[in-house]
Amino acid sequence: MKNILLKANDLCKSFAANGLQNHVLNHINLEIYEGDFTVIMGSSGSGKSTLLYSISGMDTVTSGQVLYREKQITGMKEKKLTYLRRKDFGFIFQQMHLVSNLSVYENVTVPGYLIKGVSVKEVNQRGEQLLESVGITDLKKRLPTQISGGEQQRACIARALINQPVLLFADEPTGALNKKIGLEILDLLTCRNEEGQSILMVTHDIKAAARANRIIYIEDGNIVGEMSLPNYQKDEEAYAERQIVAWLSARGW
Repeated sequence: MKNILLKANDLCKSFAANGLQNHVLNHINLEIYEGDFTVIMGSSGSGKSTLLYSISGMDTVTSGQVLYREKQITGMKEKKLTYLRRKDFGFIFQQMHLVSNLSVYENVTVPGYLIKGVSVKEVNQRGEQLLESVGITDLKKRLPTQISGGEQQRACIARALINQPVLLFADEPTGALNKKIGLEILDLLTCRNEEGQSILMVTHDIKAAARANRIIYIEDGNIVGEMSLPNYQKDEEAYAERQIVAWLSARGW
């Protein structure tokens, strides 16, 4: 039996606009398991990104609970929640959010210096190893504006992994990249998952979804479907994509 890393209980998120209540998340119940590559899919405005931010503690919820390793993080004091996100969670976004006046190496390593009990030497070693693993060691002294979008996203992946997160969150990480670079980023994430990294990713891309072993489909703030897939195999990729397309089409995709 897989260990539950993250659990949402009766999670709701709503806001008022023009005198009406808009329900972005409607009584969501969800478990995220250790070692899984889980993907959340849904049409634009379905609530998939809101769900990602809500269960990661990046956004507040209207009601319900989020538990991380059986400990409630909903309502946790901001200082403790910030440290938890920094230490145990990693984040990759569609927009890179690299600090423009820091080098690639500094962007990757600075979050590591903020963790208690980890030496500067250890963080530096991790930084070097991660830059090598994502293939941008030769760019480490450059500023973000001096490298390509794909190279920036590689730096973001390294930065997200610097504190050896238990769970890696990714929101449309290939959305701003061309097809070739996007596939390279997916290969990096797949490799990390094969090494045991737990990943939760929001995407609208079938090729990205094919890397998952579990797909959650959300519509109008409700989970309306779930699909299980075997672990990713390159030679089975086209078959997995056809399965996903058929499954999504049956749900009005």
